[in-house]
Amino acid sequence: MEVTAQFPDLRWAQAGAGEWQGRLPMWPLDRLAPDGLSDVLGGRGLQVAVVYRQAYPMVPPRIYPLAPRPEPVECTQTRWHVNGDGSLCLYRTETAWDPRGSICDLLVKAAAWRVEYALVKAGALPAMTVNGIVSDPAHDELIADLARHRAKGDRATGSGTSL
Repeated sequence: MEVTAQFPDLRWAQAGAGEWQGRLPMWPLDRLAPDGLSDVLGGRGLQVAVVYRQAYPMVPPRIYPLAPRPEPVECTQTRWHVNGDGSLCLYRTETAWDPRGSICDLLVKAAAWRVEYALVKAGALPAMTVNGIVSDPAHDELIADLARHRAKGDRATGSGTSL
């Protein structure tokens, strides 16, 4: 199956209309991962539940981030790209979903959401980007910069954090 080939840490669960559960890779993008990515993400990609709805494939599945889980207030602010129900907002409009497309494309966007989430939480970005980092490498250097900044802070204080 396409999903298990590209995302081997996801497992199928027969709940409702069905869902994938597990952890996405930190960087499933078609370019080299920036230096420091593992440090910025704490060495782990996004843990998700990918919930299929009755009308799939006409409507996209909902992807719920489980770890890290956005704070409730983040589900009310568009800068986080999280819907009110806690699922990720990965399209500008729901009509942008192509029922003939691959769910794997949506999973790559979710993995990239995790990177942007860490950048926004750390204050390296004011908000999630409009186009996302999947197709826009403009913010890749921010990851390396944030990792270097944290490494300097770790040496100075003897502690570190990851989001």
